[in-house]
Amino acid sequence: MVKPLATLALAAVLGGCASVPPGTELTPAQKADPWEGWNRKVFAFNDAVDKAVAKPVAEAYQKVVPSLVRRGVDNVLGNLGDVWSTANQFLQGKFRYGLEMGMRVISNSFFGLGGLLDPATEMGLQRRSEDFGQTLGRWGVGPGPYLVLPLLGPSTLRDTAGLVVDRQADPSRLGAEQTDRYAITALELINTRANLLATTNLLGQIALDPYTFVRNAYLTRRQDQVYDGAPPLEEMDDDGAEPPPK
Repeated sequence: MVKPLATLALAAVLGGCASVPPGTELTPAQKADPWEGWNRKVFAFNDAVDKAVAKPVAEAYQKVVPSLVRRGVDNVLGNLGDVWSTANQFLQGKFRYGLEMGMRVISNSFFGLGGLLDPATEMGLQRRSEDFGQTLGRWGVGPGPYLVLPLLGPSTLRDTAGLVVDRQADPSRLGAEQTDRYAITALELINTRANLLATTNLLGQIALDPYTFVRNAYLTRRQDQVYDGAPPLEEMDDDGAEPPPK
């Protein structure tokens, strides 16, 4: 797995190398994705790795592991992620949601057998996932150029910086031995990929250009997450899309 700091260094190099002739009028897509040539190569690499390794492993996991066990894994990993989401809710000043998420973690940890079950949802405490990239966005940090990370997929400079903090603050890794961290990461990746099998199969059928489809879907989704579905008008173009990074 690519180390986050190495990714940031790579992004800095790309930033220094990316240039266009003076006076050139860039399209919105070029402004949002100035490193498209590099990103497409990484996208193709990730797709090849996925087809050769990740997808077959995920399909085997989905076929061999009973759905009840997979649901338990989902719940445990989700409960651990809720701890960091709670912290980010407070960092963003969303104290009501922070309190609700805190109650969700407590309920699932104590009444849900350490997170295996999800009684909190039945109690009306819905999951409101947040990460540090979203927190940076709420603090006014722009997304920056679109960037495809090796093995990790779509991101932006802001979300890549947020990923560094997310990985360091992940409750599932705090205090864990190095080998345990690798095992947890592998389980997370396999479980996530298994949950996305139907989506990626559909993507291959409907998207003429999967790269563009994934990029646009990612940027739109992240904008929606940062502003909880209600971006301010000045943050939107005439067509409702997020403006190119400044």
